[in-house]
Order: sequence, then C-alpha cells, then structure tokens
Amino acid sequence: MELLLAQATGDVADLGKAIAFGVGVGLGAVGAGIGIGNIFGSMIQAVARQPELRGELTGIQWLGFALVEAVVFYALLGGLLAYVLV
Repeated sequence: MELLLAQATGDVADLGKAIAFGVGVGLGAVGAGIGIGNIFGSMIQAVARQPELRGELTGIQWLGFALVEAVVFYALLGGLLAYVLV
C-alpha cells in the first residue's frame, strides 16, 4: 500500500511539474508576442512620421526583436532545467 501511495505521489509531482512548465513557457511566449507587437507597431509609427530615418530605425528594430526572442529562449531553457532538476 505504501508503495502505491509513493508511486501515486510521484506521478502527481511529475504532473505538477509538467503543468508548471507548460504555463511558464506559455506565459513567456505571450509576453514575447506582446513585446514583438510593440516593437513592430512602434516601427510602423516612427517610419510613418519620419520616413527618412527608416534605415537607422530598422537596425534598432531588429536588435529589439532579437533581444525579445532571447528572453523566450531563456524562459524555455529555465523551464526545462527546472523540470529536470526539481
């Protein structure tokens, strides 16, 4: 009986870890989507207001995009590490 209880407790813990991992990665992806939307929306507005700065703004836009995507990968890596190590 104790063996079954211990096994069931382990299964529940694994399920909890999987749910936490999914929620964490999902929230990280939502945050990145919002950030990327803000970056590109601001780029469109800036170019509409001053088209002559398009070249300078494009480099800044892609740098911001890369940094936002890096945060998503860090969240994914952190979630995987937490899932495996905890």
